[in-house]
Amino acid sequence: MISQMNASTVEVQHDPATEVAPATTVWCTPPAVASCYLSIVVPAYNEEKRLPASLQKIEAYLKTRDFSYEMILVDDGSRDATREVISQFAATRPWVRLLHYDSPQGHPLNRGKGYAVRQGVLHSAGRDLLFSDADLSSPIEEMEKLLPPISRGDFDVAFASRALPASVLKIHQPWYREWMGRTFNLFVQSIIGTTIRDTQCGFKAFRGEAAKNIFRRAQIDGFGFDTEVLFLAQKLKYRVVEVPVQWQHFDNSRVNPLLAPFSMISELIQVRLNDIRGTYEDLED
Repeated sequence: MISQMNASTVEVQHDPATEVAPATTVWCTPPAVASCYLSIVVPAYNEEKRLPASLQKIEAYLKTRDFSYEMILVDDGSRDATREVISQFAATRPWVRLLHYDSPQGHPLNRGKGYAVRQGVLHSAGRDLLFSDADLSSPIEEMEKLLPPISRGDFDVAFASRALPASVLKIHQPWYREWMGRTFNLFVQSIIGTTIRDTQCGFKAFRGEAAKNIFRRAQIDGFGFDTEVLFLAQKLKYRVVEVPVQWQHFDNSRVNPLLAPFSMISELIQVRLNDIRGTYEDLED
């Protein structure tokens, strides 16, 4: 059950008899603007070292644009100074909002990347929305490839892709990560039925209304949330396009190369089971 507490706070309560997720209070400050053209959602977990440079790059780029915007930075229970870094950056920039969630005792909670992005989307005010990883593996300027198809009304969702002929990979992942990624996408294509070749690139754009309709139904909290987003977009008859982008690998990935594939396959199967059980229909408006 989700109950509105005020303009910037939402309390998410879980029934311990049926769920293992902890009770969570979500805080987003300052309150949302009434509306803007673009919302940028950036999830962050233990990103105190990489985040400052990324924020400076995003700000520098946005200053060259002539549209209204906001950026929602989601601290996913970081154990380092990520929350403080965001707070300091946001203090003099009213277009930046910090979103975080805590236990009833006030302790930061790590709920997973899917949960972080979902909360950011549901608190957004933009007509259109961009989700980006904190390390900017795809430069923020690449939004110029994703947003026009949505702004023109040609598509509702744009998936950035590293797997198309026109994609530019400046620095490749280690071979085993690339192999795991290709193998995982074969599972995705067979289990949820899609022609999208790269579901996991951390750079996606949405029409704002479509994003909220998708994410309010989403259930996956972990790294496998992208496949659920794609599945729901298709289920809701949204138009999805795969767009080649520039991308480069950075070290210090938060994804465990040994455990993450098993977790993501489990989440992929869970998406199909949710659909069979009617979970997503139960959440329709």
